[in-house]
Amino acid sequence: MSGARWIAAHAAQPPARLRARLDEVTGSGTDAAAPADALAFAGQELLASILAAGTTARDAALDLLTADALVTYAFEAAADEPALIDRRAAATMRALASLVNGHDAPAS
Repeated sequence: MSGARWIAAHAAQPPARLRARLDEVTGSGTDAAAPADALAFAGQELLASILAAGTTARDAALDLLTADALVTYAFEAAADEPALIDRRAAATMRALASLVNGHDAPAS
């Protein structure tokens, strides 16, 4: 099941603009990964692109909200497989911290 399909089937529906952006980011195909992993990865990729662009203006607000929603949905989807929650949570938090720490690192 794709991340977009998981959101449609399991999550309270977000406002239309956010839902449209979630659909753009997650696509509508079937992911090889579990929905929790696919959603977390999509959130990480979007955050990485925001950080790489150095975007801090208001025009980044929708993408920041989308990245947050993707990671939130990833944790909700992870509840479908309780035995894997700790591993997924740790991996996702490490990946997000790495993105932020790498972005904040001073240039040499």
